[in-house]
Amino acid sequence: MAAGLLWTNTITGLSSTIGFLSSLVFFPNVMQTPFNIGVGCVVSSTNITFSVQHSFDYTGSSTFISSNARWFTNTGISSASSNVDGNYAFPVSASRGNVTAGSSQGTLTVTLIQTGGV
Repeated sequence: MAAGLLWTNTITGLSSTIGFLSSLVFFPNVMQTPFNIGVGCVVSSTNITFSVQHSFDYTGSSTFISSNARWFTNTGISSASSNVDGNYAFPVSASRGNVTAGSSQGTLTVTLIQTGGV
């Protein structure tokens, strides 16, 4: 079995204050078969509200601008306020955490692991 792909990002404060830079977006291998991504979200003790989102707009281009992409909320991790996990069992081309409410000191750490193929 090939090694998996691991990505972790910590967001402090509201996502709108960081501009959704492409470096804060996970770009999985869409050719991976089977396509599976585990998602884990850990929040600080400060109350925040967040979602995990995905897009189908990333094509591998270096000109990708995440704020111009169409984002969809993962139905299993929507308006969450505590530690939660979930998954993607279907291909998506990009994924990110999105903090929508809370204090500037609140943090969300999102970890995504894409499984390796055989």
